[in-house]
Amino acid sequence: MSNSNTSRMRSIFRTKTSKALDRMEDPRDMLDDSYDQQVKLLQQVRQALAEVATAKKRVDLQGQELGNRYQRLGAQAKEAISQGREDLARAALERRSLIERQVAQLQQQYAGMQAQTSQLEDRERRLSEQIAAFRIEKETIKATYTASEAQVKANEAVAGIGATIDDVGTSLDRARDRVAQMQARAAATDELLASGALKDLTAPPDADIERQLAALSAKAEVDRQIAELKGTEGGSGGRRTGGADDAGEWLSIGQGPTG
Repeated sequence: MSNSNTSRMRSIFRTKTSKALDRMEDPRDMLDDSYDQQVKLLQQVRQALAEVATAKKRVDLQGQELGNRYQRLGAQAKEAISQGREDLARAALERRSLIERQVAQLQQQYAGMQAQTSQLEDRERRLSEQIAAFRIEKETIKATYTASEAQVKANEAVAGIGATIDDVGTSLDRARDRVAQMQARAAATDELLASGALKDLTAPPDADIERQLAALSAKAEVDRQIAELKGTEGGSGGRRTGGADDAGEWLSIGQGPTG
């Protein structure tokens, strides 16, 4: 592989790598990713809070059931004593004592879950406030970055337009120079043709002699008209050579002496 191809491939690789890094370093993407992570964390806290609330409800239901049995066993013990059945009353009270120990355990679990719930609720509240504040700041930063990015693009576009206009101006200047050169060349060739330095291949034979004779005839005609004007000014009844009355005689112009 030649050095030029290797250099070109390295340039392309650097360009693509730079674009990839620009995408990775885009603060808007970074802020959105951070916001999403915080939202996921909040969801996890809320899920844990719901799970603790569910477990606490189950303990509460078990406590209510044991409480109902506790009250029922107390009533049964009283009924057994009233009927002279101390043995039944004793059995009811023994079971009631066992329920008391179970209820005490449930009460400890319930209290621990209550403390955990309060802790999770406080964490959920603070995290929600933090995320809300972060979201506002995130959107503000994104809007500022987007506006700055748009300004950069606009400035780059203006710079590109300026460069294009400069190129157009350069092209116009070159075109004007070419036109001036061609006009000067055309005038020079006309003079050369007129002087005979250049031969007009499209002209008929002996055109140069005819051109010189025509010039002499034109000069002689001018001399004649000058002499006629002088003679008219010297005489008293000379004919006028122009005026409103001669306006209809334009057809005779160039047809020879008017006398």
